[in-house]
Amino acid sequence: MTTPQTARVTTFLSLEPQVAFEVFTEETNLWWRRGPRFRGSHAPDSVVRFEGGAGGRLVEEDSEGVFEIGRVLAWEPGLHLRFEWRGRNFAPGELTEVEVRFESAEGGTRVVLEHRGWESLRPDHPVRHGQDVAAFLAMMGMWWAGLTTALRTVASRPTPRVE
Repeated sequence: MTTPQTARVTTFLSLEPQVAFEVFTEETNLWWRRGPRFRGSHAPDSVVRFEGGAGGRLVEEDSEGVFEIGRVLAWEPGLHLRFEWRGRNFAPGELTEVEVRFESAEGGTRVVLEHRGWESLRPDHPVRHGQDVAAFLAMMGMWWAGLTTALRTVASRPTPRVE
């Protein structure tokens, strides 16, 4: 049996869980950092967004088209979000999964994000950059930490607004 490979990050938002969920899902392009480390498109105007709820998609769109990062598997506003995730260098059928929980906490919401399923990709997959499992999972944790830090910055604006 293969050992599960999961990267996990936690952040705190000074917002109620429902609003934290809305910022995560409706303002994604504002907190999803730009540049080749975070976006597959090299276009400076690419947009990362969720389309719809359960059964919808997480996509990155630019002038050349739409790349489906993954399908939304669970959509429970204020509580839980789960979606497939694949990089542009994934072959058809290669998928991982991201689960995000919005947990009520004193003064706001604890956002717990787990990106799992990496064990389903071969050890020499390009996404691993030649790293062993521990180093790769640490790298993915830092990748998500960068994104959730940006999420916290967007969420800390005086009045989060959907644009």
